[in-house]
Amino acid sequence: MRVPRSTYRLQITPEFTLSDAAELVPYLRRLGVDWVYVSPILQAEAGSQHGYDVTDHSRIDRERGGEEGFDALVAAAREAGMGLLVDIVPNHVGVATPAQNPWWWDLLTYGRESRYAEAFDVDWEAGDGRILIPVLGDASTADLTVDGDELVYFDNRYPIAPGTGGDDAQAVHDRQHYRLVDWRLESTDLNYRRFFAVSTLAAIRVEVPEVFDESHAEIRRWFDEGLVDGLRVDHPDGLADPGGYITDLAELTGGRYVLIEKILEGDEPLHPDWPSAGTTGYDALAILDRVFVDPAGETPLTALADELRGRHQSYADLIHDTKRAVADGILQSEVRRLARDLVRAGGIDATDDAAVLHDGIAELLTCFPVYRSYLPHGTEAWRETLEAAKQHRPDLGEVLDDLAAAFQRTGTAPSIRFQQTSGMVMAKGVEDCAFYRYTRLTSLTEVGAEPQEFSVSPARFHELQEQRASVLPDSMTTLSTHDTKRSEDTRARISAVAEVPDEWADALSRLRAAAPVGDGSFENLLWQAVVGAWPLSRERAHAYAEKAAREAGDSTAWLDVDEEFEARMHAAVDAAFDDPAVRDVVESVVDRLRVAGLSNSLGEKLVQLTAPGVPDVYQGTEFWDRSLVDPDNRRPVDYRARVTTLDRLDGGWTPEVDDEGAAKLLVVSRALRLRRDRPELFTGYRGLTAVGEAADHALAFDRGGAITVATRLPIGLAARGGWGDTELELPEGDLVDVLTGRRFPGGRIRLADLLSTYPVALVTVPED
Repeated sequence: MRVPRSTYRLQITPEFTLSDAAELVPYLRRLGVDWVYVSPILQAEAGSQHGYDVTDHSRIDRERGGEEGFDALVAAAREAGMGLLVDIVPNHVGVATPAQNPWWWDLLTYGRESRYAEAFDVDWEAGDGRILIPVLGDASTADLTVDGDELVYFDNRYPIAPGTGGDDAQAVHDRQHYRLVDWRLESTDLNYRRFFAVSTLAAIRVEVPEVFDESHAEIRRWFDEGLVDGLRVDHPDGLADPGGYITDLAELTGGRYVLIEKILEGDEPLHPDWPSAGTTGYDALAILDRVFVDPAGETPLTALADELRGRHQSYADLIHDTKRAVADGILQSEVRRLARDLVRAGGIDATDDAAVLHDGIAELLTCFPVYRSYLPHGTEAWRETLEAAKQHRPDLGEVLDDLAAAFQRTGTAPSIRFQQTSGMVMAKGVEDCAFYRYTRLTSLTEVGAEPQEFSVSPARFHELQEQRASVLPDSMTTLSTHDTKRSEDTRARISAVAEVPDEWADALSRLRAAAPVGDGSFENLLWQAVVGAWPLSRERAHAYAEKAAREAGDSTAWLDVDEEFEARMHAAVDAAFDDPAVRDVVESVVDRLRVAGLSNSLGEKLVQLTAPGVPDVYQGTEFWDRSLVDPDNRRPVDYRARVTTLDRLDGGWTPEVDDEGAAKLLVVSRALRLRRDRPELFTGYRGLTAVGEAADHALAFDRGGAITVATRLPIGLAARGGWGDTELELPEGDLVDVLTGRRFPGGRIRLADLLSTYPVALVTVPED
């Protein structure tokens, strides 16, 4: 199996096509990238900016460059000696515009008789033989019209089954295999499985061989013709049998490189029997962030967060509340489906109180500690789940026992569906809600992370890297993705708050007094975001504030907007730009954190690029990138500026740390080139320990000839007067720092000398 030495993720859109990606390949090659890594490229909903709403598996998306653009990218990659990694979406398809999806259109036309009826996971009985489509503004169908062989509701068009037409639109509607209903019923009555709570993304059943074959025919062609070298699998936890799917994929690809988007909770291991190279790197991101966070900040920042919320709430209690709200709210339809499956399977008495069943199922989903189990593996998670559920709801003890036993019967419909649903509740309750409420240090609330874990010591970091090198050497590592809540450089600056918690508390108090919003916990999140991403445009700040506040759901929400609160929130954002007093506080905090943030950024990036695993660089992040949550992190990238800067660097320029991202581009390019061109230097892992008064500020390791040295906790280091006599033992003989080109003899070296130009160094034996 060919394994990439590094990857570079590109978001392929109608504005940045596969042809554009092909033209960028020479730059990526010069940067040091080994494989090009692209977002989904199969035909998606027209105008889609992400491509995860695939509507036709049989062809490359025409708006994204089509077959011609794909061929151009493949040819460019091959000419450059680079591999190609493609993101695929097996769990669901886009159905927002039915006519664009031939499978869905056929299903709506013919219902259970459709050749694609088995492809979709529809509970026909729950809809009296019809698919419920939540699209109406209310319960009325008065606005329906007939246009030829289509039923029309404003901009929405649906097929009319043969022989069921007529002039009376409502009568026609009553004869279809689908029923258009009030959009609000999607949370309670929806009878087809979807992606999370997105009703315009209908799940498909790739566990059915015919469905797998047809939905993967084009993907199979890529490998049969040698066009693609590896795959990134989106959301495998939504599938009925993730392990079986990955095994099928391994056969289809001929055992090529396959990564899965898997969120590992805590110490949860990746399933050892799956033929996968590893994950997409969120587990690595969490550790990389935390080794640059000052543990001394935990107590004061926790106290501040409690004060702002008005009470102490543990993270465990918080996520229980948010997950339960999801199970009772936007995913209630999934809970009801589980209850129906249990009754049909005979696992539960049909005469049992439905409300009690729903209550018990929701509590088990709430208490499930990981995304899902993979029965018969994962019974330990069930033991933890049942114990926690009984602690929260002792009144449901007997019901919980019966439900847990039924859901653990491997291979049954209820068991399979519970495994598919638990991850939905986790994602919506934790990442898309609790992460916006748990605001003591927001750089820690990132996808795949445990926010209650505040920091990681260098010693623990080394242990984890040794483990990764042994167990998952080919797994991806990342710092920024299209899904991260904040980009790596935004988080790096926010992490520096942990070094000055009292100063942050004082600044936040002044900001709240000058621009009050009325929700202290949210204000903590908002001002950390503004400081972390500054300077940013007014429009970006407003968009982030609105999304974050509604996701948090404390003072406003997507479906229950508090206009008065949001007016105060938007006024606070405007104050950052218009009120000199507020702007002065923001900029003074930014000035205080700026140098530390740059140091953290360079350190974390170099560590990620040189540590065990396959490092990915998300588009544009070779420069400083202070993005916030999507769509902010999917903005166009100015590659011309990056090409020009790389030219200057290759011409011998040594930039200052804050020269418009040039220092970061230097770190990225030199680390990627070394990793690609001298792979023999990256064959092991050994943690190194500095000696001296500032030893705890150094993070260093030897990969087998490539030695990484990074500065951590830079504000504290400056406060103690710098490195002083702190030294690091390096190998004997001539050495070179590939970032500066400076040569020096091996042995003991003062960190004050080694890190005199940059807060990082990448040391090795020179080639000549």
